[in-house]
Order: sequence, then structure tokens, then C-alpha cells
Amino acid sequence: MAKVTFREDRCKGCKLCIYFCPKQIIELDKEKINAKGFYSVRIINQDECTGCTACAIMCPDCAIEVER
Repeated sequence: MAKVTFREDRCKGCKLCIYFCPKQIIELDKEKINAKGFYSVRIINQDECTGCTACAIMCPDCAIEVER
């Protein structure tokens, strides 16, 4: 099972990880605003993650880490 970690302080809410996740298990977290004033993202169901790293590859801010 893969583990996805988001560095909320780096995220600017561009949503590229959301669009490129093949499992569609990432969403914008509209309950929290990070230090830069952006909504960050969160994973909806960690158990469904396959560890494909598409989200981390597409992130322009290197805010996502995937551990397998």
C-alpha cells in the first residue's frame, strides 16, 4: 500500500494532482487555508492509492511525496 503526504505549506491549490490522479482520490480541502493563503489538497481514501506517483510528478511545487 502506498502512502501520500502533502506538504500543505508548499501547495498553491493548482489542482494538477487532482486532474491527473487515475483513482480520483484527491480533492481540494476547502476547510483549511495554508500559510500562503491557498486551499491545499487532501487525499480522500488512502487505501485506494496505487502509488503511481502521477500526482507527485505533476506537482509544480514539489508538495507531494509518495511512499511505497
